[in-house]
Amino acid sequence: QVQLVESGGGSVQAGGSLRLSCAASGYTNGVYTMAWFRQAPGKEREGVAVIYTRGGRTYYANSVKGRFTISQDNAKNTLYLQMNSLKPEDTAMYYCAAGPAILAWASSSQYNYWGQGTQVTVSS
Repeated sequence: QVQLVESGGGSVQAGGSLRLSCAASGYTNGVYTMAWFRQAPGKEREGVAVIYTRGGRTYYANSVKGRFTISQDNAKNTLYLQMNSLKPEDTAMYYCAAGPAILAWASSSQYNYWGQGTQVTVSS
């Protein structure tokens, strides 16, 4: 089992920045993919960014490319999402997810483990 705990959400004005953290614990040896998803009220959960933990490759949703950066600290077993130039449309609950080697990284059904989520609210 893997436990994921997110932190760092909050309320900011448009143009501001936030950094989300996701602390992983438990049996993480089988985790090869870690990602951030978000879900706004009335909308489907969408993949925001992914990092393949062994090689460090990253991919982003087009809507956040150039503004968000996903990274990992292996020594701390922690995943990060640096969010800059935030927009009101970034408002959502943000979730950390972990799983095996996943090709279709934006497909939420591929992930085995999820955190409880952290709320991000961006006001105009």
